[in-house]
Amino acid sequence: MDQPTTNVFSYLWLYCTVFLTGAAVMVIELLGTRLIAPFYGTSLYVWASLISVTLIALAMGYFIGGHWADRAKKTGLSLIIALAGLLTLIIPWLTNPVLLATDSLGLRLGAFTSTLILFTPSLIMLGMVGPFAVKLVTSDLRGVGASTGSIYAVSTVGSVVGTLFLGFYLFPRIGSREIFIGVGLGLFLLAFAVTFYERKRTGVFSSTLPVAFLFLLGLGLLSAITIDRQSNNDESSYQTRFERESMYGWVRVIDNPALNLRLLTADASTIGAATLSHGENVLTYQKIVELIPSLSPNISRALLIGQGAGHMATRLQRHGIVTDTIEIDPAIAEAAKDYFDFVPSGKTIIGDARYEIRQLQGSYDLVILDIFTGGSEPVHLLTKETLMQIRALLSKQGLVALNFVSFLEEGSNIALASVGKTLLQVFPYQLVFISEPDSDFNDFIFLASNLPIEIEGGMLGVNQSNWLKNRLLNLDQHPGVVLTDNLNPLEHLQIRKSEHYRKMMTHSIGVEFFIR
Repeated sequence: MDQPTTNVFSYLWLYCTVFLTGAAVMVIELLGTRLIAPFYGTSLYVWASLISVTLIALAMGYFIGGHWADRAKKTGLSLIIALAGLLTLIIPWLTNPVLLATDSLGLRLGAFTSTLILFTPSLIMLGMVGPFAVKLVTSDLRGVGASTGSIYAVSTVGSVVGTLFLGFYLFPRIGSREIFIGVGLGLFLLAFAVTFYERKRTGVFSSTLPVAFLFLLGLGLLSAITIDRQSNNDESSYQTRFERESMYGWVRVIDNPALNLRLLTADASTIGAATLSHGENVLTYQKIVELIPSLSPNISRALLIGQGAGHMATRLQRHGIVTDTIEIDPAIAEAAKDYFDFVPSGKTIIGDARYEIRQLQGSYDLVILDIFTGGSEPVHLLTKETLMQIRALLSKQGLVALNFVSFLEEGSNIALASVGKTLLQVFPYQLVFISEPDSDFNDFIFLASNLPIEIEGGMLGVNQSNWLKNRLLNLDQHPGVVLTDNLNPLEHLQIRKSEHYRKMMTHSIGVEFFIR
């Protein structure tokens, strides 16, 4: 019986090609969140949109690629890869108009539509590589199963390597736009390399000319994009003083001299605000937290989870309280130090709080949980299990202060009720304060402890005591659900909040500040 004539080594170039295009697929998918995160955040809906769009595009690519491979005579694999390179190069250029066009669709539909428009074209072309490669490597029907399996196995290994290379090495060092451009140019180089192997089947002229034309077109578009970005003078009253793309978000310090205001933002969330003239904190909810040492005069050691601009740690230091801070984003810690004059009084820990609090030892008299911003929320930090870990760090008379952004909805907000109900699962005593009593959309501060919490009888002055009493909220927690690691619907319950906050930020500062 005749054996299949396919020689694996003779098709080594083809396996290298599917390996590299498989890596490109995952790089584009993962980087997609970084392009749209400043506008739509990094919520579960954004990730779900991007994963769905990737699968849709690959399915279309497999289907179209299979039909193209059966019918193609003059066109080859190099053309497909070159088209993928061109479509990848223009993604950063298309981001601004696409995000603006989808702004009115809301968080979920807007995120899905923008990812569909931006990433589907290039991912379809990359999806076409697999079927085309199977066609080229299969010389005998008896070997079609092995050929197909090996092609898709190598492509998947490439995706794994691309994911690890991007996450562990590339992204911490290079911006997302630059990586997109690098991937696009890299695909063009791969396309030129493939023309060398295709020249016998399609001819040198037929294989090289289309790739060269697309490459020159891509370079022209890239030059036009660069000139357009350089000539785009921002006339907004807000000016960017610091900008850093990190593993966790797009961190900036933005000034408005007319308002005497400096903001620290991460993507589309404000995580710190101070006066330009004196550097004083202007966020009301933080002023409530700053009164805690007067409620409990015996506090000597505190832990701040979510350092932000560092204002609360600075205020606590004025009361002689040593405060350790946990901040996941090193870019935020850098901005706090350089632009908000934050000087830590205790340890500064850079890392995810859920992991870091397990490594801490000793007791704290106060733990402040300030990570629930107006944008995407790290819901894994507000579960019964997390709060039990925090309780283990507290001294006998210790307090937990938790800031939460939400609507009041006349006391019927399920997300707000769920926070209170979850806290009561761990701490028997609780007080809830509202930052701005006359507003429905608000910061809510929860104080929880193993002992009763009294507003009067401490070191508060009469005016301070009355100020706090006016913000005391009687919250009905019965509609809420207990948030756990197993079931935490908080992100779903906060959709309206996320959409409202994003619109509020883009309207007050300007849409252009949230588009890369």
